[in-house]
Amino acid sequence: MPTFAEALNEQVGYEFAASQQYIAIAVYYDAENLPQLAAHFYRQAVEERNHAMMMVQYLLDADADVVTPGIDAPQTDFADVVAPVSLALAQEKRVTEQVVELVKLAREEGELVGEQFLHWFLQEQREEVASMTELLAVVERGKDDLLSVEEHLSRAGGGQNPLEAGAPPAAGGAL
Repeated sequence: MPTFAEALNEQVGYEFAASQQYIAIAVYYDAENLPQLAAHFYRQAVEERNHAMMMVQYLLDADADVVTPGIDAPQTDFADVVAPVSLALAQEKRVTEQVVELVKLAREEGELVGEQFLHWFLQEQREEVASMTELLAVVERGKDDLLSVEEHLSRAGGGQNPLEAGAPPAAGGAL
């Protein structure tokens, strides 16, 4: 079983993989001339990158080794316009499970500072799953009228601030 620091290094890789997957989804929507969906996922990619860098900063602050893991190529082909959002929701649910397992490991090892660090990520994941669930419902309803999906995203805003209140610091600064 990996130590907390080793598991957190693995999570850095998962966060970078999520970022790359969101870039692939954004590019798909960009190629489909759906700028609001593309912009949403480009922002999500930056957010996931920032999450990885927050974890890197934690490891640096904890004087733990930092390993920059390689990642597998993201999925780039999708059956229809709903499939990328469905994949994104599954990814967010998987990341939530990974963070829960990290919290459990920190607790087992008595890594109270690590456990406290991860509480922000638990809240963030709850919000991400809820947000992606809503987006999936919107895209499923509007799959035959994607301009209505674009309009919904435009009205909903989306200029998320990468420097969210209470967020841990990111190595090199958040983008």
